[in-house]
Amino acid sequence: MFERIAELAIRRSRLVLIVAVVALALMGAAGAGAFGKLMGGGYDDPASQSTQAREVIEKRFGGETNLILLARAPKGGIDDPAAKQGGQALAADLRKERNLDNVISYWDTDSPTLRSKDGRQAMVLAHVKGDDTTREKNAKSIIDAYTGSYKDALTIQAGGGAAVSSDMGTQSGKDLLLAEAIAVPLTLILLLIVFGSVVAALLPLAIGIIAIAGTFAELYFLGSVTDVSIFATNLTTALGLGLGIDYALLMVSRFREQLATGASVDDAVRQTVNTAGRTVAFSAATVAAALGALLVFPQYFLRSFGYAGVGVVAIAAISTLFVMPALFVVLGHRVNNGRMPWAKKEGVASRAPLWGRLARTVMRRPALTALPVLGVLLLAASPLLGINLGTPDERVLPEDAQSRQVTGELRKNFDGDDAAALHIVIDKAVDRGPLDAYAAELSRHKDIIRVEAATGTYVQGRAAAPGPGNTALGRPDAQRINVISALAPKSDEGQSLAKEIRAVTPPVGTHPLVGGSGAELVDAKHSIIGRIPLAAALIALTTFLLLFLFTGSIVQPLRALVLNMISLGATLGVMTWIFQDGHLASVLGFTPQPMDTSMTMLMFCIAFGLSMDYEVFVTSRIKELHDQGLDTESAVADGLGHTGRIVSAAACLLAVSFFAFGTAELSFMQLFGLGSGLAILIDAIAVRGILVPAAMRLLGRSAWYAPAPLRRFHARFGLSEGGPTPAAPAAESSYVKDPTGV
Repeated sequence: MFERIAELAIRRSRLVLIVAVVALALMGAAGAGAFGKLMGGGYDDPASQSTQAREVIEKRFGGETNLILLARAPKGGIDDPAAKQGGQALAADLRKERNLDNVISYWDTDSPTLRSKDGRQAMVLAHVKGDDTTREKNAKSIIDAYTGSYKDALTIQAGGGAAVSSDMGTQSGKDLLLAEAIAVPLTLILLLIVFGSVVAALLPLAIGIIAIAGTFAELYFLGSVTDVSIFATNLTTALGLGLGIDYALLMVSRFREQLATGASVDDAVRQTVNTAGRTVAFSAATVAAALGALLVFPQYFLRSFGYAGVGVVAIAAISTLFVMPALFVVLGHRVNNGRMPWAKKEGVASRAPLWGRLARTVMRRPALTALPVLGVLLLAASPLLGINLGTPDERVLPEDAQSRQVTGELRKNFDGDDAAALHIVIDKAVDRGPLDAYAAELSRHKDIIRVEAATGTYVQGRAAAPGPGNTALGRPDAQRINVISALAPKSDEGQSLAKEIRAVTPPVGTHPLVGGSGAELVDAKHSIIGRIPLAAALIALTTFLLLFLFTGSIVQPLRALVLNMISLGATLGVMTWIFQDGHLASVLGFTPQPMDTSMTMLMFCIAFGLSMDYEVFVTSRIKELHDQGLDTESAVADGLGHTGRIVSAAACLLAVSFFAFGTAELSFMQLFGLGSGLAILIDAIAVRGILVPAAMRLLGRSAWYAPAPLRRFHARFGLSEGGPTPAAPAAESSYVKDPTGV
């Protein structure tokens, strides 16, 4: 197959490039509409109890409160005539908005729960209509129209879930633009340094642009038929540019290496495609397998990264395999044009003696060299013992974000946050007596301030004065109960409360559904954690099979999996130490909180896939040299000598793309960028430079072991840079042939 690709590039290079340009134009036209199809939200399991509760409330009761307008009287109290007149006008205007339901105002109800303790602030509650994307847009239009000074009588700020989502969406766009503004110029400078010539440095950008445009087109079409998260665009740009650099760097270095030996352009293209091209194909397969595991999760936020990840990897690999060889044929020796003053004549294709010497030094005393590195990585992983998982809330926003400030005011100056309440819904008729007893029982919990039901408001097991909107909580065919507490809904205590509420015995013959922020977090964690074993098994199995097909050994895949898990553990441990435990919080400007469940899983899959990317880069060259007759130690040293510079350069370039997200204002985007970038560097330096040579030396000849049936299978179907491994003699059928006996 790779020979045919090379011949196509040689014989039809200009046609291939014309087709690529046309395809890029079409993909760009389609991808331009992607943002109109993508959605916010997507953190909840559609089958969870909390999601079902929200859907019933939407259908039967007009929706949960997700927008809070916090009104402050500039002078005097909230009950002064001017403030009262302004508040009544505000509520009247809000009820005219076609995108709002369930508007409940302090000035219409005189409920003390909607009035601040100091008497200077009051709340207007509402439900913004629409799905995740439409709701965010609707909320933004309402917020823009009503916040600030209102009729010179009130000052309005917006909070609640819809306002938080709106602020997150706006901030995400700003963060992405800033990250790209930083990453692209830095990447261009580094490309010139690494490649040493202007022409060669531009080639990775061509692949990156094709990969990004193609993935945006994919997201446009997927967004037309299913829910896709807007945050998938962040991964598309970072990974598209990064993989374009990775794959182009490998191909260009091999092409230059072949030209430096005196090969003709056509022969250099053939050898490049058959070796580096084969490596790119297998590398892409391993990265896609890791990111494809995200598709097992029901939350479309995570699935969207699977869509984008698999798409950008596939498009980057295909364009590298077809477009790069065609460019090589057209450019020929001109690939070195525009040479930088500091560049050596042979450029990036030259061997890196430093990496070869490092490998030989490590292999002389493998245990002594590897143990300190392992110790440091395991120490870095130790914070994982205390990891606590959560989901995004207003604390991921900067402190000056309006919705975050409102949430703080509600917790500090009001008796309970109605927007953070737990919502219980019973989707059938319930008699007054059992409903009264159930609501009273719920209110006995020590952390509950009050319980609101159609039968009244309950405090500490007794009926109190009617609360706001109580008459709207009952229907002939359904009942809704609001449980208000002083607990932060996504705290450990808030989650425990949600579980305890679900454990309270309901009226006979009913099956209440419990929703709200705390319940949603409980369900999200259960959903994601419950599917992690399946995702991990899929990643491990596909990785093992691909690496076996690539190396012909069952030991190499196991070695790769173990080392990758150690480096990923170190990365996640450092991120836990920073973002959960709060170290560097003042430097990076975030609020410590539990690790984002979805983002942690996403970071794991991305980092694992990219680690396998570099695993294939290094192992392919080691395997090629070993098959040519070198002993294991020489193959490792020479293999790292050939690939060490490529891996380190690619890692630095890709890390820049991710580290740029460290400038984000959203803390979970900082987590994603810094964690992914750190994982890449740890893998490229500590794992590839030290642990791989040490492990290969300690394993010795057994590093290439496979049972005889699998060796025969690989001899027929396996693929590596040198092609299928020749069948070994019967006496050596369990190992790749090693004429030195090492």
